[in-house]
Amino acid sequence: MAADGRKQWIDYLTPEDLAFVKRFLLASGTLKQLASEYGISYPTLRLRLDRLIDKVRLIDEHTEASPFELQLRMTYADGRIDDETFRLLLEAHRNEAAGR
Repeated sequence: MAADGRKQWIDYLTPEDLAFVKRFLLASGTLKQLASEYGISYPTLRLRLDRLIDKVRLIDEHTEASPFELQLRMTYADGRIDDETFRLLLEAHRNEAAGR
């Protein structure tokens, strides 16, 4: 947490995300080595890294978002919901928050 009590980007990462970041650092950022450690292909590992990067960007770009919206954005960044579902849920949430 930040000194002002607000959560930092790292506070929003799942234990799986944090384990991935740790292994990435210990592999000196070598994706080929990390893919080998996970027993997956390079493209699969690259996709995992890209999703984590997207998640961190979303957190940084939407610091004023509600907890629900932030969770929705992270779920989308993880690839657990599709574009259309994300947009529909976000629109419904914003309409409800605005009292419409």
